[in-house]
Amino acid sequence: MLKIGDFSKLSRISIRMLRHYDEIGLLTPRSTDHFTGYRYYSEDQLLKAVRINSLKDMGFSLAAIGEMLKKYDDPVELAKYLEIRRVEVQEEMKESGHRLMLLDTAIQRLRKDELAMNYSVVLKTMPQRYVASVRAVIPAYNQEGILWKRMGEETRDMNLQMAEPVYSLAVFHDHGFIDRDVDVEIQISVKGSYDNTEHVVFKTVPEVEIASAVYKGSYDQITDVNVAVANWVKDNEYEFNGPMFCIYHVSPAQTQNPEELVTEVCYPVKKI
Repeated sequence: MLKIGDFSKLSRISIRMLRHYDEIGLLTPRSTDHFTGYRYYSEDQLLKAVRINSLKDMGFSLAAIGEMLKKYDDPVELAKYLEIRRVEVQEEMKESGHRLMLLDTAIQRLRKDELAMNYSVVLKTMPQRYVASVRAVIPAYNQEGILWKRMGEETRDMNLQMAEPVYSLAVFHDHGFIDRDVDVEIQISVKGSYDNTEHVVFKTVPEVEIASAVYKGSYDQITDVNVAVANWVKDNEYEFNGPMFCIYHVSPAQTQNPEELVTEVCYPVKKI
């Protein structure tokens, strides 16, 4: 039999954790002295300790490890747990990769000669235009491609003539930011006259005064651009006057390199 200190050294599990494992029933000492409270482990329990360490290193919770240990000798059942965890780790890697990209982008922008995260806001009038439009509630902002695909499929045989200049944009109709089930409308300016389809509506959009800022690079900058526009609106005594929209001067349909994207963030405004 091994005292808890010796078992701790051999298993590379701290005494504190061994006591915790005992409390939750994950790794119970072979015997406990009722007078002294000393815990004693058997040598064959070292194998179980190794398994616990291995599963912890894979990122399994203690609750999951407890269930897995009951089925450790069943390769089929054990493989199910491992496959599920593998998918979870892949998702975590994807999220970590996105965070790393955000950090790299912020660092690169901070190292530029110009003031970091500084955007030029201008006041201008967006002219009246005739557009093809698709509006729907989509799962998330990054699923906007669903709408563009729908428009392309329903107008494929209509020989649409693009207006000059052509405005390709998305309008975000929700009153605030939400992370799912978002109300988005895409528009592209065309010339001529066309009949509506199942989802595509052709309409005239009136002119509107906007405060806008153009930026180049990934869409991760949009919060910084929003701050710049909000500060301009406040400093120049304007107020917001309608849903925000983005004009895609260089869109993902034209380049796969996020650093080559050119987007104009536009907020309808009016003088206070």
